[in-house]
Amino acid sequence: MPKPDSATFRACLGNFATGVTIITCLAEGELHGATVSSFTSVSLEPPLVLACLGKQAKAARLLHDAPFTVNILSTAQHPLALHFSGRQQPSLDLEFEDGVIAPRLRGCVAYVSCTPWNTYDAGDHDLILGEVVDIEMPSGHGLDQPLLFYRGGFWHLGSSHDSLAARAEIWNNSALSW
Repeated sequence: MPKPDSATFRACLGNFATGVTIITCLAEGELHGATVSSFTSVSLEPPLVLACLGKQAKAARLLHDAPFTVNILSTAQHPLALHFSGRQQPSLDLEFEDGVIAPRLRGCVAYVSCTPWNTYDAGDHDLILGEVVDIEMPSGHGLDQPLLFYRGGFWHLGSSHDSLAARAEIWNNSALSW
């Protein structure tokens, strides 16, 4: 059976909605960042996360040895996602602040501070595991909507009455059952 070509493979996986993050670090005396939608939790004990970066990305090389912050973006921050994926946004005001162990972007939904755990070769990408040393979920920013990536574009969650949890609650409280 022939393998799918890369364009078909990418189009198929575009049907899986993901969150959007920017991984930031301080390396070689400079701030660096890369947009990453391939990010997930791996382990609770010890707390580990995984980010998948293309080998051609400078950040992939830098994260082998540098502490980093995973900045979970809000819907208002889609210009940052474009900027850190290589599509310069000339009018963008980049606001960095000190994180626990690495710089972070101001105003994100949440932050995950990590030290390097291990890196694995994965074809044209590197799988970068980080050990979580701190998390923060700021309140009061009004940034409760995470930025999503789906079918090549940026999206947001629907309103809470459209959520599956709300639908399940309605279903469970009705006379019908699953």
